[in-house]
Amino acid sequence: MKIGFLVVVVLLFCTGSQAQEKKFNLVVGTYTKSCESKGVYVYEFDTETGETVYKSATENVVNPSFLTVSKNNDFVYSVNEDGPKSTVSAFKYDSKSGKLDFLNKQNINNPGPCYIINDDKSVITANYTGGSVAVFGKNKNGSLTPLKQLDQHFGKGPNPKRQEKSHVHMVQFSPNHQFVLATDLGTDQMYLYQYHANAAKPLELKDSISVKAGSGPRHFTFSKDGNKLYLLHELDGTLSVFNYSKGKLQLVQETTVVEEGFKESFTAADIHISPDEQFLYATNRKEANTISCFKILKDGKLELVSRNSTLGDGPRNFAIDPTGNFLLVAHQYTNDIVVFKRDKTTGELTDTGKRIPLCSPVCLVFTKI
Repeated sequence: MKIGFLVVVVLLFCTGSQAQEKKFNLVVGTYTKSCESKGVYVYEFDTETGETVYKSATENVVNPSFLTVSKNNDFVYSVNEDGPKSTVSAFKYDSKSGKLDFLNKQNINNPGPCYIINDDKSVITANYTGGSVAVFGKNKNGSLTPLKQLDQHFGKGPNPKRQEKSHVHMVQFSPNHQFVLATDLGTDQMYLYQYHANAAKPLELKDSISVKAGSGPRHFTFSKDGNKLYLLHELDGTLSVFNYSKGKLQLVQETTVVEEGFKESFTAADIHISPDEQFLYATNRKEANTISCFKILKDGKLELVSRNSTLGDGPRNFAIDPTGNFLLVAHQYTNDIVVFKRDKTTGELTDTGKRIPLCSPVCLVFTKI
């Protein structure tokens, strides 16, 4: 009798664990001034059905456009794009309930933060309007210290409307965590910083790498082994493949997210690799509003598979759920998140018909519950 009871308990536990593994939280950053938004939203997402359930939202948070979640899944950090009054915010995160409790915010002293990353010691932002990289420390309770370092970039590019000055667009840790790389759309440069986590000034500029003039480097992603870096250029739609080793980049391929013969305006946006590393996806905005799928070949180079409409306007950001079953696109201007089903064998996307209506979503992050 006791053995039978234990078997039932074990089966129930396993079933519950499997159910939890199929569900994740979707944390969404938004713009709050163009329509009615509370700031950061949390939904439960079912990776078997593609269904979402609203869990919680912050209150009165200004333009938390881009987010990052701590390694232990207990804190969320957001930029707050607010011109010269721009800040960075810290929230305590209860993943089970989805509740976000505001801890504190700190001034950046530089306008237009547009990307944010964190590790155990630091929170780092890329500041587009100000053309800089900012570093904050973390207190023991997860809150932010005052600004520790602000590294200002200078220069310009050949596009007078978009490259009149430095516009830092993204920061990211290298796979071995020894470096922080930053893209500068305004100067057509990638900047390489040595990262000293415990130093008073954690970032030490080591190198700057020039990319194609006028291309406007925006977002990039690494292969899991750290040997390849894929860089998407906003202004000309180029997608570059680099060999990466110890802070050095070697260009091995250039392709594009722009359809052949397309004559309308476009601005390339976001780039991600599927969890199984078989496919890479990249979005393109304005009149294009497309997402391109590329097969990642054995040598790391890319081969175009498909190019589809994102079914909305302004696909600023997208995310692939951790199981790889679904790809979600956030549309800044049509105020919704479109849920696509992924074919894991071909990489192809199909519309599920499911939508998450939300004011100006611009950042999607999946977390464990």
